[in-house]
Amino acid sequence: MSEENRVGSKIRHLREAQDMTVEELAEASQSSVELIQQLENGALVPSLTPLLKIARALGVRLGTFLDDAPQKGPVVVRAGLSENVVRFSGKTEQPKKSALDFYSLASDKADRHMEPFIIDIHSSPEESHKLSSHEGEEFIYVLSGEIEIFYGKDVHRLSVGDSIYYDSIVPHDVHTAGKEDARIMAVVYAPL
Repeated sequence: MSEENRVGSKIRHLREAQDMTVEELAEASQSSVELIQQLENGALVPSLTPLLKIARALGVRLGTFLDDAPQKGPVVVRAGLSENVVRFSGKTEQPKKSALDFYSLASDKADRHMEPFIIDIHSSPEESHKLSSHEGEEFIYVLSGEIEIFYGKDVHRLSVGDSIYYDSIVPHDVHTAGKEDARIMAVVYAPL
């Protein structure tokens, strides 16, 4: 398994610790058995929406997939240079390619309710903009580049310094607004 894709081993560990089969996890997370197997084996880069459903089915926060040794005190990340990165495929047709690089700003913080990230969004001309939804809320602040957010039937284009806060139960998609990569700070709240 690639160092870049540690998520699969965490999913397997949590599933096995709960005496849950791959089939049971697939059913509980409304995912396919093949997806769970590919994630656990590191054969593909996960997409965020199914990963949220898998976390919920396992009864853990999304950030659990990034944690190593949870701390009770504060977690400090200097200059946004988190060593904990998870790469997501986004909606690309090539699931082995990363479209989103999530740098956790709170990994190892025990009992957190929010998931703050710095996210590099890579431009992908072949990416489809299929909307997805999950319980919770999201806050996004654009650090560099431009992004476009499809939110229900609305489209929001954001530039450096712009922000948006929305309910993530409404179908949405976040992507670059052109051919240049973008960087955002995002805080995701997804209740257990």
